[in-house]
Amino acid sequence: MSDPTAEQGVPAKPWWRYGLVWLVFAGPAVVVVASFVSFFIAARGSDKLVEEDYYRKGVEINQRLAERNLLPAMQGRNHAATPATPAVRQH
Repeated sequence: MSDPTAEQGVPAKPWWRYGLVWLVFAGPAVVVVASFVSFFIAARGSDKLVEEDYYRKGVEINQRLAERNLLPAMQGRNHAATPATPAVRQH
């Protein structure tokens, strides 16, 4: 099998003249550049620690929310356990 372009005397185009080659190379190249940009943004603008004792404060917030969620049940329980005020007797 011989190359049909060589038989006709037409020289083959160099690889960079084909658009599909650039399409194949462009995808990974863009991803590599984007990863470097993401790295530099992350390294330069690192987040600061908001609170030194953030874990303890988070636990306290969760406890307050749990207490708030149980409030209707606690009120119902306390209402059922508390005797009604006796009526005032008139003599």
